[in-house]
Amino acid sequence: MQHTPGPLGGSRPTGGHVNRRGILRSAFAATIASFGFGRFATPVRAQTRHIRLYVEMDVPAAREREMLDAFHNTFVPEAVKHDGYIRVKMLKRRSVVQGTVPEAHNYRFELEFESEELRQKWIASAPHQRVWPLVERTMKTQKDYPVVLYDEV
Repeated sequence: MQHTPGPLGGSRPTGGHVNRRGILRSAFAATIASFGFGRFATPVRAQTRHIRLYVEMDVPAAREREMLDAFHNTFVPEAVKHDGYIRVKMLKRRSVVQGTVPEAHNYRFELEFESEELRQKWIASAPHQRVWPLVERTMKTQKDYPVVLYDEV
C-alpha cells in the first residue's frame, strides 16, 4: 500500500480505503448538531437588572499593597463562592475629569450582585465578617466612608 503526505504531517493511505470510523463520527456529530443539542439543557432565566454597591475609599500610600493583597487574595476568592455574586472590582483613581471629589478618595470598591437580598445574605455571613475587615482596616476613614447602592435600570 502506498502512502502520501497527509495535511497535518503524517501520512495517509492512497489505495482506495475509506475511513469509515471518521465518516461515522462526522455523521453522528452532524446529526446531534442538527437536533440542536442545546435545546435539551434547562433554560436559564436571564436577569439583567442587578444591584451595584460602590465604596469610596481613602487608602494611604503606605497601606495600598496591604489593601490590594487582602482584596485580591482573600476577599475576592471568598466572595465568588456566594449565591448571587456577579463581580467585584477595585479601581484606583487616575484623575478627575470633571467636577470635584474628595481628594483623599483614591480607590473605589465596586460590588455587583443579582439582588440586594442576596448581597445582604453575603454581608451577614461569617466569611464576609472575616474578609471585609482586612480591606476596611487599611482605610483612613473606617466608620463613615461613602457607600452607595444602585439599582440597574
